[in-house]
Amino acid sequence: MSLAEARNERVVFITCPTRALARKIARAVVQMRVAACVNLVHSPIESLYRWKGKVERAREYLLVMKTTSKRLAELENEVKRLHSYDVPELASRQSSLNCSTPPKSRSAARLLWR
Repeated sequence: MSLAEARNERVVFITCPTRALARKIARAVVQMRVAACVNLVHSPIESLYRWKGKVERAREYLLVMKTTSKRLAELENEVKRLHSYDVPELASRQSSLNCSTPPKSRSAARLLWR
């Protein structure tokens, strides 16, 4: 993997109200090839957020998706289409594998899913 390819990798965090919805979204984005891999945290997390002027609290399920910068918009569109929230959260960041020397581990091979 080249440094340019490594800079293209994105990790996306998404929360869902149910495990069933999280699984549905995970399967869809992997089948569509807009995500290479999705990790679903099976234990619910507690989320605190502001919505319509009030601080809210919810139990949610966390998805951690691996994709590329090129596929990020398509991934976002598919999540919005399938998600039950009016405004689903998609927090994206560059992969931590972005360093001056490309990684030489099996993990790097997984990123070559394109």
